[in-house]
Amino acid sequence: MELAPNYSFVFDFENDFIHEDTRHWMLRNWTWVFYSSGIYMLVIFGGQQFMLNRPKFELRGLLVIWNTMLAMFSIMGAFRTAPELFHVLRHHGLFHSVCVPSFIEQDKVSGFWTWLFVLSKLPELGDTIFIVLRKQPLIFLHWYHHITVLMYSWFSYTEYTASARWFIVMNYCVHSLMYSYYALRAMRFHPPRFISMLITTLQLTQMVIGCAINVWAHSFIQTPGRSCNISPMNIKLSIAMYFSYFVLFARFFYVTYLSSNARKGRRIAAPTSKTASTSRNDPRELDNILNGKQTTKVKAQ
Repeated sequence: MELAPNYSFVFDFENDFIHEDTRHWMLRNWTWVFYSSGIYMLVIFGGQQFMLNRPKFELRGLLVIWNTMLAMFSIMGAFRTAPELFHVLRHHGLFHSVCVPSFIEQDKVSGFWTWLFVLSKLPELGDTIFIVLRKQPLIFLHWYHHITVLMYSWFSYTEYTASARWFIVMNYCVHSLMYSYYALRAMRFHPPRFISMLITTLQLTQMVIGCAINVWAHSFIQTPGRSCNISPMNIKLSIAMYFSYFVLFARFFYVTYLSSNARKGRRIAAPTSKTASTSRNDPRELDNILNGKQTTKVKAQ
């Protein structure tokens, strides 16, 4: 049985993918992660000080373009990586999906979009520029999320971490919906509330599955006679990251949808104007929390 699915079409740039070259490049340039993270921190916190006594920018047009591009990229990534995961699960089982990095080494399509996924975490740091220039509160979750995902993704690619196929497919799929939602909001469309709840639920589900995959990976590497291409250090870093995300998003879900303040706020925030300020539990705040942009007072977009 083939390890790669039978793709109906393969682009030339996918067919030209050579995983060894990209791995060597990532190993040679691993310091980019720390330089980028350092510059990122200086820019966002320095930018906050720069904007302190200046009027905010709306940037609606740029937001539409930015979110639409990220949505299209995520949709394409999901369509090019998910078939490999489903194929492996169906024909080779859970162990292979967690322990064998064939999605990079023997599948040019999935391998190429895996590499792009890691590289995309660098330009995604630009998300924060919109927060700074629009003078939205910059909370810990936002910059913590961006930096840890960038560092972990780069590290995992250099190790060919087999379980990463799960994380990449989940992230592409959730971001496809999430950035599409952002783009619609920036275009002044108002999707129903259940869409924002669905996105939060998918985020939480992603964290639970991420933790479960790491538990399975740990059990596989402890099994005598089985080789699993994931290091114990990677498992520790990954489960710590996913669990911390789960705690942060679970708290947001409770505060936004289940708490007494949330129920009270829904009654108060029955909108009379699309430009009115909304309460902290308005579903539009999801735009911020899903990328770490939580605010205590969110203006309608």
